[in-house]
Amino acid sequence: MSINKDIVMQNVQRFGGAMFTPVILFSFFGIMVSLSIIFKNPDIVGSIATKGTFWYNVWYVIEQGSWTVFAQMPLLFAISLPIGLAKKNQARACMESFVIYVVFNYFVSGILTLAGPSFGVDYSLKAGGGTGLAMIANIKTLDIGMLGAILISAITVWLHNRLFDVDLPDYLGIFKGSSLVVAAGFFFMLPVAYFFCLVWPSVQHTIGTFQEFLKASDALGVWMYTFCERILIPTGLHHFIYTPFIFGPAIVDGGIQQYWLQHLQDFATSAQSLKEMFPGAGFSLHGSSKIFGVPGIALAIYATAKPAKKKAVAGLLIPATITAVICGITEPLEFTFLFIAPVLFAVHAVLAATLAATFFLFGVVGSFGGGLIDAIVQNWIPLFKYHSTTYIMQIVVGLCFTAIYFFVFRYLIVKNDYKTPGRTEDDAEDKLYSKAEYKAKIAMEGMINVDERDIKAAVFLGALGGKENIKDVTNCATRLRVTVVDDSLIKGVSTFTKAGAHGLVKNGHAVQVIVGLSVPQVRERFEALLQDTSDAETASGTDKSTTLKAFISGKVIPITKVKDEMFSQKMMGDGIAVYPETEIVTAPADGEITMVMDGSGHAVGMRLSSGVEILIHIGIDTVKMEGRGFNVFVKQGQKVKAGETLVKFDKKLIEKEGYSSIVILAVTNSSEYPLMKLYSGMTAKADETVIATF
Repeated sequence: MSINKDIVMQNVQRFGGAMFTPVILFSFFGIMVSLSIIFKNPDIVGSIATKGTFWYNVWYVIEQGSWTVFAQMPLLFAISLPIGLAKKNQARACMESFVIYVVFNYFVSGILTLAGPSFGVDYSLKAGGGTGLAMIANIKTLDIGMLGAILISAITVWLHNRLFDVDLPDYLGIFKGSSLVVAAGFFFMLPVAYFFCLVWPSVQHTIGTFQEFLKASDALGVWMYTFCERILIPTGLHHFIYTPFIFGPAIVDGGIQQYWLQHLQDFATSAQSLKEMFPGAGFSLHGSSKIFGVPGIALAIYATAKPAKKKAVAGLLIPATITAVICGITEPLEFTFLFIAPVLFAVHAVLAATLAATFFLFGVVGSFGGGLIDAIVQNWIPLFKYHSTTYIMQIVVGLCFTAIYFFVFRYLIVKNDYKTPGRTEDDAEDKLYSKAEYKAKIAMEGMINVDERDIKAAVFLGALGGKENIKDVTNCATRLRVTVVDDSLIKGVSTFTKAGAHGLVKNGHAVQVIVGLSVPQVRERFEALLQDTSDAETASGTDKSTTLKAFISGKVIPITKVKDEMFSQKMMGDGIAVYPETEIVTAPADGEITMVMDGSGHAVGMRLSSGVEILIHIGIDTVKMEGRGFNVFVKQGQKVKAGETLVKFDKKLIEKEGYSSIVILAVTNSSEYPLMKLYSGMTAKADETVIATF
């Protein structure tokens, strides 16, 4: 069987992007742990931080909460990866992943309880470092860390994508959806658990050997690691380099960042060299170029710009440089020169690796994977008292590298006449623009009141070949990651950059649009356009994928004003209600009938083609009428079109018998649609008035 390299690359990039989903939380929690340790240190804040004081106790409690993501890292990865990997119903996939991951650990626990010695595991030991055991969700199990969580999550997503929509016979209906996925996962985990019990102890031994090799490789190992991490950024595969080091077992159990924070108090009260106390933290110097290298690059680009363009170039570089230095997000700046002169990016990777290795040789180690905020809070402030010489040396050496970056980049730009920003020709590119591109240009200039993210989504979709050319889409920190059907339909980089992108990465059918920090919002609008059945050219006004039209004519009110707590408290989901002027209920969109209330006919359930699930409920307490006055025109499993008649009812009879005839629409899975917009207060006309967008 041949292996399609395009498909492999698409899946690898998608997986790498998904791994960023939980990683985004680590910076905040790392800063909070660091601040807690700082404010509990009497050497920094004085006697108020003495153990037992109110100040100390407050920060002690805050610190315990701040350890959340580090203490529960495997669970976090198991739960959050489906957000980026599952193709639909991501929220349910997250629940499925959690349950299956816990089942896996219970199976491992059971196997080791009965036969631990047979697998080379002493299960009687207390879980902790060096034992090969860990506590996961209060289960003593093998210490597989985030790698095991990622694997189980990936298996869950594979099962979810294949089984979630399987249509079972009615008598097995209770096992549809998540129940079927979890049931399959339950039995799948038996051999997986046995496999891990069989092989993981040997893997742990191999990891230990690898750790010793990396530690012994000294500065060369730091150089190689940092170079690989930087050079792979254009491919989006750098997540696979740093994640096992920073958050996984490559250097220490639990990852470098967790170990660093756990021992920060020890480092803060010892004058011993940081490098001697924890040499493995040298592999967390890969972010040093964000603080010291990026300003040199920006200065070189500015210095080589034409005098008439320097002001405009400064406007481009300053925010990108500040973002890189403070937050550690370097891609917006790096992609301003990557496609113009890829050799500059290679030089950047070499210099970044050399900077990290030089720091290590000077005794600098620590948590420097992010930007200036991480450097200050997790290193300089808590440790400066006993390690001031190390950090002063770091700043001096770092500024020297800023100068090196500047002169090297300036020399290469001028010598090779690279057309970096500010060095392009004065005349603009002549081309015909699509209507969407024109709108994008106008919007970027602030001439019309249009959400810039709506425009970007529309232009990117068109430039990627349109809806029919998109297989799937996800995102990481700054990139919109898309798999296309035909890569020849993708337009040139300039089309994307004119709409506000920082660049484009193409790997066959796997494409990455470098958007910036607004990428989650752009992705939502991009997906809205993918699922929208209208011919709209932008996502403006359609923050999600579905439009619902009035299912009956009448006065529309919010569901919270319905005089029934089940609906007004949104127990059935968010929605709206209509005081009916007519007596025919129609389908608000295309979909499938999932439920008809037998006997009474007063309620109908639908699953729309986009995945939205709704319940239409006619009247309050009308179930007591036992079907009198109701005529149902559909049955369970039937496919219906928008506007098709679902139920006719006798409004006068309902009211004559003392019941309210209000008709309620509840979106029963509304929690999956945070951008859902419901419209009320108007008099709606059936099949015409829009009552909800997603």
